[in-house]
Amino acid sequence: MDDTTSAALLPLTSTVDEQRRDADVALLPVGSLEQHGPFLPLETDTVIACTIAQRLAAAHPVRRLPPVTISCSHEHAAWPGTVSVSARTLHAVVADIAASLRRSGVTRLVLVNGHGGNYVLGNVVQETTQDGPHMALFPTLEDWESAHTAAGIETPAYDDMHAGEIETSILLHAHPHLVGAGYAAADELSGDRRRMLTRGLAAYTDSGVVGRPSLASARKGKGLLDSLVTSFGDCLRAMGS
Repeated sequence: MDDTTSAALLPLTSTVDEQRRDADVALLPVGSLEQHGPFLPLETDTVIACTIAQRLAAAHPVRRLPPVTISCSHEHAAWPGTVSVSARTLHAVVADIAASLRRSGVTRLVLVNGHGGNYVLGNVVQETTQDGPHMALFPTLEDWESAHTAAGIETPAYDDMHAGEIETSILLHAHPHLVGAGYAAADELSGDRRRMLTRGLAAYTDSGVVGRPSLASARKGKGLLDSLVTSFGDCLRAMGS
């Protein structure tokens, strides 16, 4: 990820900016640092989470936080460049951020998750429901399903697991310079991954790709993001905003 992309994704604000915004909902992008085949950067999930958060913040009155860039990518450990933290650490970091926000008057937090392996984020949100709707996870599976249909994604969701049609389309639309030329010939499918958590992803793919990036397009990427912006309104309503 180059300096231009980094600057575009980071929310550069001041104390005065936040006083004027007076938002009581914050967005925390959670990405990863993991392999994405030979044609997408290690930071792909972080870039996508930040891009979604950026679009949401442009359409809704929320505060956008800098991303968590390393998370739970242990299933990708066979490839160079992948770095992970434990689920316990990620849980603690998110809980600490939420507590700090509450002390400063921001009472609700949306975790904008870009990595499917961050299962613990669902538990973090689940644990807060006893005290009211203070936290949400976005996009949910249902949000992605709606976006999948709206954008005309051709690969079934289970088969489009990693560095496939969806992720490549979003980057082709929002950050095309991050997509390597080899994506059009990088399709690799692995339909039965039932033991992936035990064996790791390398047991099911040689390249690290599970999906059909050859079907990706900037048009589909725009459709995905537009649909997610629409779905986010329901997320805010569920939190009482």
